[in-house]
Amino acid sequence: MYVGSLECDVLLGDVRSLKQKRSAVRPLLAELRRFEVAAAEAGHLDLHRRALIGVSCVAADAGHVRALLERCERLVAARPELELLSARTRLFGPDDD
Repeated sequence: MYVGSLECDVLLGDVRSLKQKRSAVRPLLAELRRFEVAAAEAGHLDLHRRALIGVSCVAADAGHVRALLERCERLVAARPELELLSARTRLFGPDDD
């Protein structure tokens, strides 16, 4: 079994309140979940224009986990209303403690 995680640090466009931030992040999370992954806003909760999006998945094959997280990263990067500042991927397998 392999577990993969993806952290995407994003800068949101013209957002002036936490309510506007929620309305920008919520559709992104819903779109990510279509890939059958877990996705949530995991950081920068008190900042209006920044968000840390966390994505995770589990699969029997490491290649499948990597491909799925790459698709998620491309989806985030392609969104015109935000800018992807950084992305970090981690993979945990049966040999990891």
